[in-house]
Amino acid sequence: MMEPKSIPQGRLYKDLAYLFPLVTPREGYAEEAAQWLTILREKLVPAKNKILELGVGAGHNLSYLTGEFTATAVDTSPEMLQLCKKLNPGVELRQDDMRDIRLGRKFDAILIHDAIVYMLSEDDLMRTFATAAAHLEDGGIFITGPDYYLDTFFGPRVEYCTRSEGALELTYVEYAYDPDPSDTIMEIIFSFFIREQGRLRIEHDRHITGLFPRVSWVKLMGKAGFSVESRMITSGGVPHELLVGTLSKTPRE
Repeated sequence: MMEPKSIPQGRLYKDLAYLFPLVTPREGYAEEAAQWLTILREKLVPAKNKILELGVGAGHNLSYLTGEFTATAVDTSPEMLQLCKKLNPGVELRQDDMRDIRLGRKFDAILIHDAIVYMLSEDDLMRTFATAAAHLEDGGIFITGPDYYLDTFFGPRVEYCTRSEGALELTYVEYAYDPDPSDTIMEIIFSFFIREQGRLRIEHDRHITGLFPRVSWVKLMGKAGFSVESRMITSGGVPHELLVGTLSKTPRE
């Protein structure tokens, strides 16, 4: 019997990164990206067009924004940065950690899409929000939002899908659950059924992600110096909250 702790972590961003476009295709980001773009257009004047995405992954969401914005993107995974480069050849890419990176310049908007879920503690979140504040121009905005809050995750949740590209067919099952409701983490287990040239191969992957109450997000963004506005969007027809931060003059305790 395979125990969850025996499953290797983060393979979708390492040796299985070639499967990522089948797990979450670029076109699946179009609806959400259009709403991010609406917020950027609303909050920034036309001359404000420099954006920084932290935890860019394969760059799917970003690819819908680069027509109007000059982008710099950061990720810890070289495999994901290679995917991003193919999709966004004009984007400056840096391999680094969103909690600690300091580029020495400022941007009009800082974006963190779903990579924010890999922050496992309030300290991780606070360091990431400090990174956003350190890179933001006056009048700029910070947009982020987790997949789940502790308040809204009622697991376990199961998703599955089959997609193909050329001779490669992938069926995956994604199982998200909270093994210990007393802490700030949850787990996602993937099973990948990979058919190629008539052969079936089965791989497993495990992701540990953060799970915090919504009030903690707002509190920590405030401590980092942000005034926070809630914006409801939809992704795949499902309502989802983005937190839009603007730097306030006096950080709140």
